[in-house]
Amino acid sequence: MFTNRMKLALVPLFVVLFLLTGSYSEGQDFSKVQVEAIKVSGNVYMLTGTGGNIGISAGKDCVFMVDASYAPLTGKIKTAIGTISSKPPKFVVTTHWHQDHTGGNENMAREGAIMVAHENVRKRLGSEQFVEFFNRKIPPVLESALPIITFSQDISFHLNGDDIFIFHVAPAHTDGDAVVHFRKSNVIHVGDLYFNGLYPFIDLSAGGSVDGVIAAIKQLNVLCDSNTKIIPGHGPLSDKAGLETYLKMLVTIRDRIANDIKSGKTLDEVIASKPTRDFDPIWGKGFLKPEQFVKIVYDSLVKKK
Repeated sequence: MFTNRMKLALVPLFVVLFLLTGSYSEGQDFSKVQVEAIKVSGNVYMLTGTGGNIGISAGKDCVFMVDASYAPLTGKIKTAIGTISSKPPKFVVTTHWHQDHTGGNENMAREGAIMVAHENVRKRLGSEQFVEFFNRKIPPVLESALPIITFSQDISFHLNGDDIFIFHVAPAHTDGDAVVHFRKSNVIHVGDLYFNGLYPFIDLSAGGSVDGVIAAIKQLNVLCDSNTKIIPGHGPLSDKAGLETYLKMLVTIRDRIANDIKSGKTLDEVIASKPTRDFDPIWGKGFLKPEQFVKIVYDSLVKKK
């Protein structure tokens, strides 16, 4: 009979493909994916399909893009952008290194787009990575897919009648997370700091932690008002109320598991206590199952301790 630890090791392949790998053809039929452009506010749009949500600012200056999703979707992404602007993407800002957000970088760079990211994203994309939760090595990308402009704390663009402020948060989902704030449009693309409607994957191997994600969400919440539109890394368009609901879920589950750890419970015992039970009907139907999320939170807190 499998223990909970053994069961958690049998993470479905599609989860790994969804987040990390470049072996796309093994796990998904991208021919059936539809990429749709949704107007958010001002000149800002959100592209949805599969992989990470894409942000677009399109105006008189250029097309400014946040994340590039999977490589096989580049053609469909360009078609969706074509419904907004006749211009090709000039800048592509990467929110973090995972391949469901960076797979299309090489294609975009080949067509002239300038890649921008936090310096840790370039380091991780340019070297082999090991993601312990999935027990998987991730090979480095080609040099042409690397960001050629990097920043340590923040960088600003003044385009399309907007002030676009990009800033790094302390390690949260990874150690290279960047948030893109379209200030005049009152839109924030938060990358995988926010999984709207599903339990988040936190990449502990890349410096992430549950406490880091909570701290980042609290930081983001201060930037929002009741009219702010939030583009999450995954899930539908959101707002301040949605972000606060997500924060409450994270804090409650973190605190429950922290108390269990303090009382000496093992991972199997914590899983058996079902600390996510009242949140599962809403958050537990995504690609990451409740038991897997509990393991991530548990491991994050034990590692901190």
